[in-house]
Amino acid sequence: MIDLQRLRILRAVAEHGSFNRAATALLITPSAVSQQVAALERSLGSKVVARSTRGVTLTEAGRIMVEAAESVNAELEHARRQVERLDTGRTKLTVATFTSGGRLLLPAAFARLTATHPDTELHVVEAEPEGSLPLVRQGVVDLALAYHFDGPLPGRTGENPGVRWTALLDDPLYVVLPEGHRLADRDRVGLAELAAEPWVLGCLKTEAYLRRYAERAGFDPLVRGSTTDYFFARSLVAAGVGVSLIPSIALTPDLPGLRAVAIEPPGPARHIGVATRGGRRDPRVATLVEALGAQELDGEPNMHRGPGHG
Repeated sequence: MIDLQRLRILRAVAEHGSFNRAATALLITPSAVSQQVAALERSLGSKVVARSTRGVTLTEAGRIMVEAAESVNAELEHARRQVERLDTGRTKLTVATFTSGGRLLLPAAFARLTATHPDTELHVVEAEPEGSLPLVRQGVVDLALAYHFDGPLPGRTGENPGVRWTALLDDPLYVVLPEGHRLADRDRVGLAELAAEPWVLGCLKTEAYLRRYAERAGFDPLVRGSTTDYFFARSLVAAGVGVSLIPSIALTPDLPGLRAVAIEPPGPARHIGVATRGGRRDPRVATLVEALGAQELDGEPNMHRGPGHG
């Protein structure tokens, strides 16, 4: 019989990449971590980790066991919440979200959820996708409102196929310019037309994305600042520090003196969706996913269009 504590330790090793860091997170000694992993390997008759001078990586057997551990943990958490509901008459639903998406999409969806399931106790956790998707896999949160740019979802979902992704909408990125800028009256601009401009950006991931598209356009962008807040980035544009690249849903609230201009296709976009655990879906989670998917958003930010949009 497989020891659940040993699976928990293996999960920590996989997450932290070494016995020492896993031991620190679990508040035990590295020797205890090593002993428990070795005992798990003996019980399975197969190696679950590969050790090297660079740290520890999972073998194929180890990946299977970590996936199983996360499934077991999620099922136990589901059972705990069912028992909690018997005692309190209320069901706790925890949602992880990135800031701009949560601000725009969650309030109306929450209103619909609580109208349908008034016994729901909502909890919200702010997290970027690389942090929130592992929380879904582990059963810590019931649902994550997340996004990804070009390519696969973040957070090693390919190694843990238990996450179900429901696409909601594409969120195009706009160039934000001072209203007196030479290109502010345009309907669309090509990134190559901004090759000489300094940039201030709203997050590090956006900077990496800009550099990828700028390389295709044949220039290396001059980045004067990268913040963790799109509103701050737009404030810096208004102050004349540079131009910015902002997702459509992060263009509110309005800031005077700015224009948001679309990028000539194929332009960059974020792909927004909902991550939930695979398998059976709680009715409250299903209602929330449906409510998020039912929202219709204008594809262009009306309050921020250049004068050429009317």
